[in-house]
Amino acid sequence: MNKKDTVKIFEDKKVRTVWDGTEEKWLFAIVDIIAALTESPNPQVYWRVMKKRLKDEGNETVTNCNGLKLLAPDGKMRMTDVADTEQLFRLIQSIPSPKAEPFKLWLAKVASERLDEMQDPELSIDRALEQYLQMGYSENWINQRLKSIEIRKELTDEWKKRGLKAGTQFATLTDIITKVWADKTTKEYKTFKGLKKENLKDNMTNTELILNMLAEASTKDISQAVNPASFEESKKVARQGGNVAKVARKELEARTGKKVVSALNAKKTLPAKTKEKDDSNS
Repeated sequence: MNKKDTVKIFEDKKVRTVWDGTEEKWLFAIVDIIAALTESPNPQVYWRVMKKRLKDEGNETVTNCNGLKLLAPDGKMRMTDVADTEQLFRLIQSIPSPKAEPFKLWLAKVASERLDEMQDPELSIDRALEQYLQMGYSENWINQRLKSIEIRKELTDEWKKRGLKAGTQFATLTDIITKVWADKTTKEYKTFKGLKKENLKDNMTNTELILNMLAEASTKDISQAVNPASFEESKKVARQGGNVAKVARKELEARTGKKVVSALNAKKTLPAKTKEKDDSNS
């Protein structure tokens, strides 16, 4: 399955989703749907009981639901039952909730937006811009963040051309780049900022974003120039790309007397209203 994990928001509730590029449809974590629709203190138990009841009734929708490894609240990848839009519409009928109808409208909107974005990729950028503004980020930061997404895409496209695989190999190369320029692996960087499952780049300062972009752009340019023929050669390129940004970081720190890699994260820097909203969702 060609898939992309993301998180959608329904009435301040996080819903883990996966875009199945092969089938061209969204898959949603069922326990997250239950958490959004009910007041159950334990959505996992709610779903387990509901699943057994529907199976006993011979409900084919439950039988056809698949399991995927998704990032759990504890930061680990765990098997989670997922359902597509059509399956969810059927399952919702078995969940007594006053939010059922608003959720159906939300579900249809999510599906429609993805199809629109496939026809016009600029729409995804516009929606990302709107979401970041709502979260309280400055326009200057947002411009840097959107540019970083573009640069990252160019780098991963280059890796794909070299026959590298998304997942472990991409993560390894990213760790090398980050370790070289920032003196921290991705995991160490997130820990330093007090993050768990949050996106690292969403918690970088403008300067951190710029240097990370320089590292990734340099890696892509060097890869195109030297044409690495193996994963090991791509590791060397990743170190070289990261080093370009490391030199820039060292020079900047020498001239300002300040460390570039900062412990600041979004919760510390965004408006109080946004922080309260984030805390209520954690």
